[in-house]
Amino acid sequence: MGTSSTARRAGPGATAIGVRLLPFVVLAVVGALLVVAAPGDHYGLLLSVVPFLAAAVHGAYVTALLGAAVVAVYGSLGLARQDDDIDVTLIKLAFLTVASATAVLFSQARARERTLNKAQDVALGLQRGLMPASLPGNHAVEVCHRYVPTDSEAGVGGDWCDVIRLSGARVALVVGDVVGHGVHAAATMGRLRTAVRTLADLDLPPDELLSRMDDLAAQLADEDETRDLGATLLYAVYDPVACSCTLAGAGHLPPAVLGPDGGLDFPQLPEHPPLGVGGTPFAATTLDVADGTVLALFTDGLLDLRHRAPEAAFADIAAALRPAGRPLAEICDSVYRVAPADGDDDVTVLLARTHAVDAGHVAAWEFPADARSPAAARAAGSRQLAEWGLEEASFATELMVTELVTNAVRYATGPVVLRLVMTDALICEVSDTSSTAPHMRLPRLLDEGGRGLYIVGSLAHHWGTRYTATGKTIWVEQSLPTPPDRDDAPDRGGAAA
Repeated sequence: MGTSSTARRAGPGATAIGVRLLPFVVLAVVGALLVVAAPGDHYGLLLSVVPFLAAAVHGAYVTALLGAAVVAVYGSLGLARQDDDIDVTLIKLAFLTVASATAVLFSQARARERTLNKAQDVALGLQRGLMPASLPGNHAVEVCHRYVPTDSEAGVGGDWCDVIRLSGARVALVVGDVVGHGVHAAATMGRLRTAVRTLADLDLPPDELLSRMDDLAAQLADEDETRDLGATLLYAVYDPVACSCTLAGAGHLPPAVLGPDGGLDFPQLPEHPPLGVGGTPFAATTLDVADGTVLALFTDGLLDLRHRAPEAAFADIAAALRPAGRPLAEICDSVYRVAPADGDDDVTVLLARTHAVDAGHVAAWEFPADARSPAAARAAGSRQLAEWGLEEASFATELMVTELVTNAVRYATGPVVLRLVMTDALICEVSDTSSTAPHMRLPRLLDEGGRGLYIVGSLAHHWGTRYTATGKTIWVEQSLPTPPDRDDAPDRGGAAA
């Protein structure tokens, strides 16, 4: 048993050695044949096979050595024996020389192809490793995406897309494209995608996020002056409570907005240069989005504007998106087929079907900034949780509401707003007019204060701060203890491919 296993392990190695020795064996056999063959035979032309066999299994250096050996063997034997007329012998010798030179070129081409394929594999592996493995849907959107790298010799590009869950039941949709191809473009894409996720976690509005990304892109360009960094980005934030979508783009194509009734529009966003140019403030656009609207974000590889007019490309996309009621995966396939078969750029498509939060799952109250507000807010929150059938979450929610409203009354001015949102999680938000954010610290044993946010952070699944035009909002998200039976809140998992 052990001998058989050893033989199986040694088999592939022995076969590879035999293949690599084949050109030398053929050279020796044909050389011996020339020695014993009758004068005037043409067996010497079989030597032309040797350099091509060498090119198939060896590098250019070994192929050149075997080609030189072929010419030397035939030249020495043919001229010495005078098998043919001198002119015929010289013609055969020239033929073998050309064959040897051609084999060397063939070997060099194979080496370049292997290098290119390896670079493409590395770039593609890097890009796929940096891209999300899947883009799952959630309560706010059902998503589906397609990413197909180019088949050109330039290698994969720097396209990417992402879906980022934000506070307040919102979700961010991202599509970006780094100029260029290869490992550098894929690595730059990974750095930009990570930066977008980090800034999105800070709940920055789309225009401010693009400004920060513009500064980062300029810094990356300064770090490597030998490369021109160019990247486009489209960042959209969908709010299922307000049924609105706020978008901002940096040199990127506008999205397609397909309403549930079939109406389609390509909204005109403020035009801005790609990331890294600097010096230009960004502006955002807010759109009203009905429940069931399909938002289509894509990169310019889908349009291939270098080979056709923009009007024709956008018309093809509009036709592929309709009708709106089809499964999202089917729509995504139709849109992807718009891309030209012989295109030389990556194609990325991200579709999101929006879902609004039912008005019965949102409750909000406004309280004055006085000492009675925490108790009133706590009582209002408890009554609402009882209506929703979430009594198990009442204790933790009461503690968090009391702490957050107390801090707002103590340190802020103006009215305090409490909002509860029930989706696939329970979201509690307290808004005030102060722009100062609280910071959690670990209280010491004898400290009389400083434990409020520590308690909030311990009870909550996630919590954070986002700034608004009038102040700030402290939000807390809890996992639902027991999902209530709600016919109007179906499972809205997404599809990704």
